[in-house]
Amino acid sequence: MKIFYTLAAVGFLIFIVVALVGNPARAWQAYLLNFLFFSAIAQGAVLFSALMHTVKAKWSGPLADVAESFAAFFPVSLLLFVILFLGRQHIFPWLHEDLHGKEVWLNLPFLFERDLVGLCLLYGLGLSFLYHRLYFSLKARGASGYFGRRLLARWDRHPPDEARLAGRMTVFGILYLLAFALVLSLVGYDLIMATDPHWYSTLFGAYTFVKAVYIGFGALIVLSSLLHLSKKNDYHVDEHQFHDIGKLFFAFCLVWADFFYAQFVVIWYGNIPEETAYIIERTMAAPWNALAWTIFVGCFVAPFLILINRRIKTMPKAMIGICLAIMTGIWLEHYLLLGPAFHHHVHHLPLGWVEAAVAVGFFGLLAAAVTTYFKQFPELLKGNMVDRVNVEGV
Repeated sequence: MKIFYTLAAVGFLIFIVVALVGNPARAWQAYLLNFLFFSAIAQGAVLFSALMHTVKAKWSGPLADVAESFAAFFPVSLLLFVILFLGRQHIFPWLHEDLHGKEVWLNLPFLFERDLVGLCLLYGLGLSFLYHRLYFSLKARGASGYFGRRLLARWDRHPPDEARLAGRMTVFGILYLLAFALVLSLVGYDLIMATDPHWYSTLFGAYTFVKAVYIGFGALIVLSSLLHLSKKNDYHVDEHQFHDIGKLFFAFCLVWADFFYAQFVVIWYGNIPEETAYIIERTMAAPWNALAWTIFVGCFVAPFLILINRRIKTMPKAMIGICLAIMTGIWLEHYLLLGPAFHHHVHHLPLGWVEAAVAVGFFGLLAAAVTTYFKQFPELLKGNMVDRVNVEGV
């Protein structure tokens, strides 16, 4: 636990120093990059549990318990977004450009207000789903953590109607799925696509939330595998469950590549200058072209060839390495989308220790949030599928 707080403190200390006395533009751009990436991980991981409950999947019990732990990062992510406003002069290149009529949409008060409302809605629905979900989990297993005991005491004083509670949980799960698609599309348009205000893609929103599912499922596999392999808890995932989540992860590898191709091929064959310039700069112009090919191979070609094998999906150690490699690739993909808008006519890739240090800080915050969640609800690491089966039967 302490190591995660240390990583967070070191990362953000470096960010503050660089932002104040070094290169503030680079510091805030690294902040934006990592805010988008680590928030997407948490959002995509929680989606797994909401999705499994909505479709009444009974195989996902211990995996869903771990997926829900990422919701502990939601309040942190919301605070980090508010802090992002302080660096507005460095992360919105269009502030001093002629927007040719787009000023109605691209203006700072409106942009931050709508994105803040969207994130509050998404996180509120996610936490509401989690609250109802915890009722069934804690009732079946008990609670020893502070918040767990408080929740159980509240439910004991005012026993809820379980059938009604299960119905509400389903409603919140479905609403989270819908908000996930809408809000991540909005964030993708406002914080990524708008860095080049004269380029647009109607597929970019879907591409953004599919990518979040991809890395969210990857983080879930990594955390579940680490907990499964650890001797310090009783957490266990069966081989067929690893295989099933591995198949889902493989499926979203294909979906991510499909959305990438769908955007690329339409723009390429349309051959409209204001559209093709965006693609050419990121896939054919040095130094970005080498990064683009690295991402394509690392996030699609190699995973496709590896994950097509059934056995590999049931091997936790192997999947940890594969998922971490893919997540690193998607982190680089975020940088590829943002970087050319901030660094024009560069001869060398402007990627270095500042971006890595800020990433370490964000990782520390995410890991600390998840660890705190399990300290409050340690019974979830002793899980089986009993609570999920009970919910389905309510």
